[in-house]
Amino acid sequence: MNARYVTGSFLVILSLLFIAGCLQATPPATPAPTEVMTTTEVATPVPTTPLSLTPGPTEKLPDMWSLDVQVTGNGEAIDPQITTTIRGGKGLNFITMVDVRITRADGKVETGYIKRDRTYRVGDSITLPVTSQMGNVNRVEVYATTPQGNRVKIFDDYVPFRTYH
Repeated sequence: MNARYVTGSFLVILSLLFIAGCLQATPPATPAPTEVMTTTEVATPVPTTPLSLTPGPTEKLPDMWSLDVQVTGNGEAIDPQITTTIRGGKGLNFITMVDVRITRADGKVETGYIKRDRTYRVGDSITLPVTSQMGNVNRVEVYATTPQGNRVKIFDDYVPFRTYH
């Protein structure tokens, strides 16, 4: 009876091994290599605005949001700077932002904005560095943002760091 029990157990184990796939008569076929599609990124040129030292047209704010600014150079050759100052206007309480962009002759662009504490006040200003080259070489653009979020260019002109009268 032991021989039959051993033989039966052997057949059960052998059939389980075949069912599990451990004793295959032929080795498994290796899968054929598949081609991997590779993509190459093509850099598309981003259109850039050419650096321009030529002042362009400005816009006028509506009368109820008018803002007067003054742009002057400090006249120091060691540390040349241009200051943009708010001089007044009906829009002091309404204009949400005044930002300044200076395009220098050496190709650098300086940007900044006049900080606002609840509203703008006469005398609020920002000072940015410029080049000390003589002549009209520093282009200054001043933008005001209206309550609707429109950005309006209110000043665009050459401002030398030093003037001789």
